[in-house]
Amino acid sequence: MTTLSQFSLILFSLFCTSVLAIQPETVQDAVEILADTGFMAMSLTIQLVAQALISNLSYATIFSPADAAFIQSGQPSIDLLQYHISPLAFSVETLRTLPYGTKIPTLYQNHSLMVTTPANGQQISLNNVKINESTIFDDGSLVVFGIDKFFDPSFSISSHLPPIGAPTSNFYCTAPYLHDSALDFESFVMASNSIRDKGYSVMASFLELQLPQSGDQKKLTIFAPVDEAIEDYKQLSGENSTVFHRHGLPCKLTWSDLVMLDDGATLETLLRGFRINVTRSGITVLLNGVPVIFPDLYYHDWLVIHGIPQILSLPAEQEPVRDSYAGFNGNFKGNVPDSGEF
Repeated sequence: MTTLSQFSLILFSLFCTSVLAIQPETVQDAVEILADTGFMAMSLTIQLVAQALISNLSYATIFSPADAAFIQSGQPSIDLLQYHISPLAFSVETLRTLPYGTKIPTLYQNHSLMVTTPANGQQISLNNVKINESTIFDDGSLVVFGIDKFFDPSFSISSHLPPIGAPTSNFYCTAPYLHDSALDFESFVMASNSIRDKGYSVMASFLELQLPQSGDQKKLTIFAPVDEAIEDYKQLSGENSTVFHRHGLPCKLTWSDLVMLDDGATLETLLRGFRINVTRSGITVLLNGVPVIFPDLYYHDWLVIHGIPQILSLPAEQEPVRDSYAGFNGNFKGNVPDSGEF
């Protein structure tokens, strides 16, 4: 019988079929840089296993043990190598914001890495192994970090308590949370330029159209589909006007906030009447059934953008009232969370 984690990886693979896989040239560039920076053993290993392990992935983060770890432990098994590869692209900033005990999915079935960064956040660690915070390689789709030793697949932590102020299972982005920091022209330009360079040019153009016309102050979360998904959707449906608003929240939810949401949490979007249901399939976070594949694609004081491989579908029971969500302009009246600031 297929296990839940196996199903998760299968589901993730199916969702990523519409997204371009990591290019062989990208893998080769990473291999060469690993060799040039003193990670020769991992460089040679990736050359041998890349076709089998990461050729079908759209994004990946590889945690590369140093040569001394290979000398001490010997050549790792395929399972252990899979444990050092996540099918998500993580930046240093994202890893730093993840709460203690957060699970990071890997290619090794039924095994996740655990965030063990101390409360002071001075040194990022997973499974109590320190992560070198200067990336060895990062082209947006493939990220490589250095580590001193191999992760232990049997590692576990006894307990994990969510941080004070974690989102509740029915989370509403409401007007009181829109007045914290100004949305300025320069910040919008920086955000659109950043995601355009990573294959999200259509959503970058949508974002530019939202350039602030007044002094309103807001916070935003955007779930950005890759270009191919939006183009395919437009060809099939001819619909364009609601794409941006159905993928936006009038509040700020980082990856660390998303992973703390209860299974079944509901998020109200900028498209009034359109809701996002947050669920999990094994270790994969799903938004209306679509996985988050690039956490914190862009991060700012007031704006967070997460990459997804497909358009968020409109469930049959959801009937949007109009294209623009009133809360985006500070007019929405609804339930306010008891605690937490986003």
